[in-house]
Amino acid sequence: MTKLSDFYAILARQGMHPASVEDPALYCQDESGLRADGSPAAVLRPATVAEAAEIMRACHAARMSVTLQGGRTGLAGGAVPDPGDIVLSTERLNRIESIDATGGTATVEAGVTLQALCDAAAELGWYFPMDSGARSACQIGGAIATNMGGNRVLRYGTMRALVLGLEVILPDGERVRSFGYGLKNNTGVDLKQLFIGSEGTLGLITRAVLRLFPQPTRRQSALLALPAAERLPTLLRDARAALPTLSSFEVMWRDYLQAAAHSTGLQAPFEGKHPITVLLETESFSDSERQATELHEFLETQLDRSTIVDAILPHSEAQAADLWRLRDAIGEILPRIAPCVAFDIGIPLHQLTPFIDGILPTLERRWPKATRLLFGHLGDGNLHLSIGPLPTQDLPAVETCVYEAVAQFHGSISAEHGIGRIKKPFLHFSRSPRELELMRQIKTLFDGAARVNRGRILDS
Repeated sequence: MTKLSDFYAILARQGMHPASVEDPALYCQDESGLRADGSPAAVLRPATVAEAAEIMRACHAARMSVTLQGGRTGLAGGAVPDPGDIVLSTERLNRIESIDATGGTATVEAGVTLQALCDAAAELGWYFPMDSGARSACQIGGAIATNMGGNRVLRYGTMRALVLGLEVILPDGERVRSFGYGLKNNTGVDLKQLFIGSEGTLGLITRAVLRLFPQPTRRQSALLALPAAERLPTLLRDARAALPTLSSFEVMWRDYLQAAAHSTGLQAPFEGKHPITVLLETESFSDSERQATELHEFLETQLDRSTIVDAILPHSEAQAADLWRLRDAIGEILPRIAPCVAFDIGIPLHQLTPFIDGILPTLERRWPKATRLLFGHLGDGNLHLSIGPLPTQDLPAVETCVYEAVAQFHGSISAEHGIGRIKKPFLHFSRSPRELELMRQIKTLFDGAARVNRGRILDS
C-alpha cells in the first residue's frame, strides 16, 4: 500500500471527506512567481478547525509531507508545494467568530481575508490597521505566519504587535490554544510568538485574537519633495515629534516615481524633477481641524528650514488616492523590467545614505543596462530595491551582491516578505551560525520529521 493510499485510508476511517479542488495547478504557485516542479498528491480545504486537525493527524500517521497555504499572495515562494505534498488550504476556514466592541478585539479563523476583517470591524466603528495591496486575497493566518508589515508599521507595528492570541495545530495534529484578550499576560514564555513569522514551519495557525483600534475619522496625506536623501532622517524625526497622528512615512526616489507615473498613466508630481519624495499620512480620531493645522505648521517649518523644497496637499480623496496609487505601483512596474530581482531589505536609517551610495554604483558598474528603482517604508527602515531586466543566469549574482552589502551594514535580507524558499540560500547574511542552529532545534522540537512546510527558511 502506498503512502498516499495509507493517508486516504486514515481519513476514511475517521469519516473525513474534506472538499478538494478540480484544478490543483492553481495551488502550485504563489505571487513570487515560483512554481512547483510537479503536482501535489492532493489539495484539501477543510471547513472546520476539527477537520484541519484530522488532516494534520492523518498526514503525520501516514508520514506525508504537508504544504500549508493561505491566500498564496506571498513573495518568497513559501506556499509552493513539493511534488507529492498534501496541500492544506485554509481558504474555507473563513469565519469571523466575534468582534468585541467593548474591548476592541476580533476573533477570526485563519482563512478570513484582510479585507473582510477590515470591513467587519469598520461596520462596528473599529479599525484593523494592517494594509496590503493584496488585501482582498491575503488571509489572516498567512499574514500572521509571515509577520506582515505594510505602510502603517510606523504607528501600529507589524502583525506581531496586533496578535493577542493564537490557536495552532501542531504537526502531529494536536490543537494548542494560546489565547489572550488583553495586552498584559505575563505567565511565562509567550508561546504564540514562536509561530508568528515562522512561515508555517512549526504548525498551522487556525484561529487568532487580534487588536482593533477606534476608527479614524479623517486621514490626511501630503507629498513632500526633498533636495537630497541625507535630509530623510531629520525629516522623519521632526515628523514623529510634530505629528502625533503620523501613521505612514513612505519614500520614493525619482526613478521610481517616474516609472510609477509611466506605469499608471498618472502625471508625475513636481514634474518628477526632485531626487526624493516622501508620502506621509496622518490619522485622527477627533478634532480633525487641529490635525490639519498641525500638518500645515509642520510643512511650513520644514520649508523654512529647507529640509523640504516643495509640498503637495491633496484637495480631495481622489487626489490623495492617486498619490498612494503611485506609491503602490510596484506590481505594475515589475513586469516592465523582468527578468528582475525585487529586494525587500532592512537598513538602519542612519546607514541608509552610505548603503545606497555604495550599492547603486556597484550595480550600475556590473549591470549597466538594468534599471534600478528605490522606494520604501523608511519610517521603519524598510527599503525596496528593484533591478532589471537582467540575464536570467545573473540573478543569483545580483542577489549575492546586494545581500553582501546588506550584511556589511548590519541589515536584514528580508524586512517584511519573509524567507520562504527563495531567500533561504542567503539567510546566513542576516543570521549567525548559532542563530540558525537554534532555529533548527526549535523546528526539530515541533516537527522532528520535518514534514510540515519542509524546506522553508531552513534546509530540512
